[in-house]
Amino acid sequence: ERVALVGPSGAGKSTLFHLLLRFYDPTAGTVRIGGCDLRDLSLADIRDFIVLLPQDPALFSTSIRHNIAFGPPDAYEAEIIAAARQAEAHGFISALDHGYDTPVGEKGVRLSGGQRQRIAIARAILRDPGLLLLDEATSALDARSEAAVQVALESLMKDRTSIVIAHRLATVIRADRIFLLDGCRIVATGTHEQLITESPLYRHLA
Repeated sequence: ERVALVGPSGAGKSTLFHLLLRFYDPTAGTVRIGGCDLRDLSLADIRDFIVLLPQDPALFSTSIRHNIAFGPPDAYEAEIIAAARQAEAHGFISALDHGYDTPVGEKGVRLSGGQRQRIAIARAILRDPGLLLLDEATSALDARSEAAVQVALESLMKDRTSIVIAHRLATVIRADRIFLLDGCRIVATGTHEQLITESPLYRHLA
């Protein structure tokens, strides 16, 4: 299922992600994955199961190959290339002078925003997570880059549980369910069509 979190700034969307990743624990209640309280699981197990794809992904000052294979460092060359193809990244990588051995520079400075995001998506595909967290991964891109990244994201989210912090209407419309947050509470839930009819706050945000 694909779930979107929407709401004004400060509503608690990013806080939910931080709780899922156990950056901190709840002071009351529990956060569960698969029925298990996260506090009963190891951090390594939680973060092996979850992949976070933020607006500005972390790339390391090494080659494109090593950045894609950062999750599973024992990945085969064919697996790296297959992940890059699925992420719509193989074409631009192959066009570079050194291909997959091209250094990306500090924080990926030698690549465009759309290229960095597609490298991060290829890494996520290779990780094959059980739960995907997307912090509106296309909001900082221009229209052309966004279109390419959106194709890659659709491939990544297929048949996978995804929770998306959504700022753009296009992302929200594709969600199976939407949770509307306000004042750190879920105030409404439903599809885009339901909420646009039933919620004045959602209509305003849309």
